[in-house]
Amino acid sequence: MITANDLLVLSAVLFGIGMLGVLTRRNAIIIFMSIELMLNAANLNFVGFSRLAKVPDLVGQTFSTFIICVAAGEVAIGLAIIIALYRNKETVQVDELNILRW
Repeated sequence: MITANDLLVLSAVLFGIGMLGVLTRRNAIIIFMSIELMLNAANLNFVGFSRLAKVPDLVGQTFSTFIICVAAGEVAIGLAIIIALYRNKETVQVDELNILRW
C-alpha cells in the first residue's frame, strides 16, 4: 500500500532534482526539461492526494490535466524560441545569450 508519506518523498525528490537542474545547468533545453520535472512532481502530489482522500474526487486529476496542457504549450513555445535563438546566435547556452541587451 502506498502512503501519503511515500508520495511526498518521491515528489520532493523529483522537485529537488528539477530545481537543481534549473539552478546549475546552462543549457536552455536541459533547463526546460528540469522545469517539466518540477511540474510532474506537482502532478504527482495532486493525483496522489486526490486518490488517497477519504472521499475520492477528480479535482486532483483535473488540476493535473490542466498542468499537462500548460506544460505542452510551454514546450512548444519554448522549443520554438530556442530554435530561433540557435539560428541567430549558434548556441543554446544561457550564459552566452545576450540578445535582449542594448
